Amino acid sequence: MRGLDLMTVKAFVTEDIPLYHNLVMKHLPGADPELVLLNIRYEELERIPLSDMTREEINQMVQELGFYRKESQDAPVPEEFQLAPAKPPLPLQAKEENSKVSPSEASAAKNESPTEPNNQEHPDL
Repeated sequence: MRGLDLMTVKAFVTEDIPLYHNLVMKHLPGADPELVLLNIRYEELERIPLSDMTREEINQMVQELGFYRKESQDAPVPEEFQLAPAKPPLPLQAKEENSKVSPSEASAAKNESPTEPNNQEHPDL
């Protein structure tokens, strides 16, 4: 294991994760550390192994993925980052998707807000 020694993991978990909006840590005893990316419905999209990464590399990757990093743990998250790192669909995709659903369904989907994840069932790290 090149990057994530016990001290690196502890520092990332205790100092870095609390600064990221929508990034949650779930400890799985005996499991190798990995970042599990979920969509807005908490369906798994991708797993990224973290074992060979340094703390700096993990922080850079998380930011490149679009997670919002706050200045401090209790700092507010701007409205435009509330669903980050989720990205809005591209204009063409949105147009195609809206043509497949009725206007009332599209409106309902826009106003739908995600529920909080149950960290027991949906690990993020």
